[in-house]
This record gives sequence, structure tokens and C-alpha cells, in this order.
Amino acid sequence: MQELLAPIQAPSLKDVFIERFESLILSGQLKIGQTLPSERELALNLGVSRPVVHKGLVDLEAKGLVTLTPRVGAVVNDYRREGSLALLNSLVSYQQGRLEPDLQTSLLNMRQLFEVETARLAALHREDEHLKAMQEVVAEEMRSPLRDVAGITALDFRFHHLLALASGNLIYPMLINSFKQVYLNLAAQFFEDPAVVKTVHAFHRKILRAVENHDEATAVSTMRQMLVHGADQLQKVSRNR
Repeated sequence: MQELLAPIQAPSLKDVFIERFESLILSGQLKIGQTLPSERELALNLGVSRPVVHKGLVDLEAKGLVTLTPRVGAVVNDYRREGSLALLNSLVSYQQGRLEPDLQTSLLNMRQLFEVETARLAALHREDEHLKAMQEVVAEEMRSPLRDVAGITALDFRFHHLLALASGNLIYPMLINSFKQVYLNLAAQFFEDPAVVKTVHAFHRKILRAVENHDEATAVSTMRQMLVHGADQLQKVSRNR
């Protein structure tokens, strides 16, 4: 009951501003190279304060959607060329959790390079605290109901993030966190199948054993197999829509 009565949180005006302009840019209603009205005009037309507009534009610039130039204003970018990792969450939200095929393929290819290397380094550099945390996640996975898609997806993310921490590379955990929502949306699509859940959990247990034993080769090969399996499942989900 306490969870049901949690405080209702309305989005801030800045968040509404950002969401609206993300949609306008990603849909093509605002064209590449188009200059937006001044902050003053935007504030008047939208009925918000200039600080709201300014902070929203700064956020859009950080994502690579616009470029802010003094005495010129905000100019719409080609997000495919200028977009940052921060834009991935916006792309997923705009697509309602679905990525366009080319973007999804690109993301999966990046995971092959990045997470295979993460598994290799984790097997080499893991410490006892990392190992204990991974063991706890795997044990919790074994106890989780197969139909608890949200819980299973969250545990899956924790497992991969712990591997990144165990790698000893300071950037890898931040990189995984930077596209957490994208990751969760993709994983949730195929964890609705209990058979897939069982297969992925078996991969996790095998990777854990490899990390425990400092078995670099097995960690690499198993991670690669798991990522290929995940990509195949996403393709099946896409075909069945």
C-alpha cells in the first residue's frame, strides 16, 4: 500500500521543454540547420521563463541535438553526426522503447566489442568484493520468478555493470550507466520469454565461474555467445511485432 501511495511527481517545465523539442527534431519537423527563435521568443510563445528555456537548450546541446552560438542562437544539428551517448535514452523514449533497425544493429555491434573485452578484463582483475556481489546477483536470479520481467531485467543490468566494475577500467562502468535505459528497454523485450530467461541465467553462471577461476578464454567465449543469443532474440521479437 505504501508503494501505491507514493508521491505523484509531475515533470518539470524544463523536462517538458526538452521532450517537446527532442520530438520536433527527431521527427524532422525542425530541420537540420534550422535556427530556433531566440530564448526570449521561445519563453514568450511557450509561456515559460527564460531560465527554463536556457537550461533546456543547454541539455539539448549536451545531447548533440542543437548547437548554441552567441548572437546566433540555437541551430538544429544532424543528431546522427553530432549526437552523444546521452541522446540514446531520448531516441528510445521517442520510439516508445523501440530502436530503428540500423541504430539497434549498431548498438549490438558496439556491445560485442565492449562487453566481450569487459568480461576478459573482469576474469583477469576481479577482486573478492566484485566476486561476492556477482555471486549475490546470480543467487537472486535463481530465486526470481520467471515472469518478473522488470526484476529480471534489473538484475541482468546489475550483472553486466558488476563485470564492468570488476574489469578495473574506470570508464567502462560509466559507459554502461550512460545507456542504462536503452539497455533495460532492449533486455525487457526478450525477457518476456521464460525460456530466454533460463538461457541467459545459465550464461551468467558460466561467466561467473570463469571470473572466479580467472579463466579469460571462457569468459570471452561465453560473453560472445550470450550477446549473439540476445541479438537473435531481439530479431525474433522485431519480426513478430
